[in-house]
Order: sequence, then structure tokens, then C-alpha cells
Amino acid sequence: MRYLVRARVKTGREAELLEAIERGRLGEGSVAEGEYLRNMKDARLYEDQTTRWVEVCYCPSPLLEERPYWEEFFDLTKVQDAHDRRRCKDENGTESWACSTCDCTERLEQRLSEIGESFLDVLHRKVKADSKQRYAERSATND
Repeated sequence: MRYLVRARVKTGREAELLEAIERGRLGEGSVAEGEYLRNMKDARLYEDQTTRWVEVCYCPSPLLEERPYWEEFFDLTKVQDAHDRRRCKDENGTESWACSTCDCTERLEQRLSEIGESFLDVLHRKVKADSKQRYAERSATND
């Protein structure tokens, strides 16, 4: 099944999240390891400050296996079906593991890509700005 995920980065976890993404360690140890990096590459930040992405998950309940990996860095605010379950080939038994190559959410993913900003671009800017601010604060304290 594919899910539309909405989440907010936990305060103070931005730099660690960016490092995990850049080093390819996000989701390390999970059966869905590569999916996390693909999700962050495609994720968009909306005006309401939620990050949104479409995620493939084969668990019996949404993000059962992935949830602990995401919750290290995010507060998951909403996880919902990205399309009609009855039409999901994996879910209805028509084709096992179909979600990895299915195009059922292509239109949704296209719409998402046109709204908001690239989450990774925003995350890079935020971490850089936070780093500059900490440096300025340390410099002012040492004066």
C-alpha cells in the first residue's frame, strides 16, 4: 500500500536528520532502508510546516515497521491511504509486492512536487542558519 505521510521535524533534530540523510544512514537496519532516502528526496515542505511524502509500506498496519525510524526525527501528524485500497494490487491480492513498481500514486506525487518547497533544500538552509547562529552566539560570549 502507499501512504501519504505528513510530519514535522522534531525541534533540535534537524542537523542529525540531515546528517543521517547525507550519510545514507536514515532507516539503517530497517527492511525498507532505501525507501527512507527516496522519501526524503521527494518530500515537500508545505506552508503549514508539515513535510509530506508518499511512502510504500507492506506492513499489516500503516508504517508499522518504519514508524520507530521516522519518529526518531519526526512527529508524524497524519498517515493516510494515498489511493483507494480496493484498487491496490498488493492489498487486493492481484499482484504481490506490486507497490514497488506501481504507478497508482503518480498523479498525487506530481501534485505534491508542485506545492511547497523541496524539504531537503529547506533542511539544508535551516541547518546552515542554525550553525551560523550558534557560531555567532559563541563568538559574542567569548568577547
